[in-house]
Amino acid sequence: MTLPHTLLRRAVLAGALLCTLLCTGCATTPAGVSYGDPLEPVNRKVYAFNDVLDKHVLKPVADEYVKITPKPVQESVSNFYNNLTYPSVIANQFLQGKIVLGFSDVGRFAVNSTVGLAGLFDPASHIGLGYHFEDFGQTLAVWQIPQGPYLVLPFLGPDTVRNTPNIITSTLTNVLYYVGNIYVTVPLGVLGVINTRAESSSSINLVSQAALDPYVFVREGYLQHRQFLIFDGHPPPRFYNEDDETDPPASKGANPIP
Repeated sequence: MTLPHTLLRRAVLAGALLCTLLCTGCATTPAGVSYGDPLEPVNRKVYAFNDVLDKHVLKPVADEYVKITPKPVQESVSNFYNNLTYPSVIANQFLQGKIVLGFSDVGRFAVNSTVGLAGLFDPASHIGLGYHFEDFGQTLAVWQIPQGPYLVLPFLGPDTVRNTPNIITSTLTNVLYYVGNIYVTVPLGVLGVINTRAESSSSINLVSQAALDPYVFVREGYLQHRQFLIFDGHPPPRFYNEDDETDPPASKGANPIP
């Protein structure tokens, strides 16, 4: 019963991460089907569906949540959900061969799950165990799996063929998935969606206000942000051909989210 809510939260989180990058500015490309987006006609229809859902459901609820919830409570809720999904980060650190960071993140998860009261607080950061973000899509990139076409998934938003297995792996490594009581998982799943949408509100507003073609703006921003994550914040110059969908070898360093 937890799966749909976990997937919805993942969708909004992807949008939040994307829009964080968009706030710093990104280049747009001419309208039309690009080599990396052969499914653009279908993608645009799905994008339009997701946009309507966001405007009429997620945004109004998230705006009310921000109005009635004190900022410290919002921060604790965000900490809780970051900690809830952190086993995925740990697993992918080890899968990418980042052994030292993997053990560091094990320590972070242990400290925040205990001293931090199930992740409501973040004492680990204060003792030097910083936050990282890794997912299975990044791991597959490190393993040199081709990116494949750009996708827009219903409810889940921007993605690529290479990243889609992360839908399953991130669900199976989410602590909430193993809680059998729907009276716990359903409210927590819904709250997670609302909180993550609230975190990204200002950035999503930027997309709708600043972009001549929001679909292209989101697509290019998402793909650039994925490269940023894969190369741990230090993507190489775009020296490779646009017709080549494979990535240069990814680095093995840390990748804290700024």
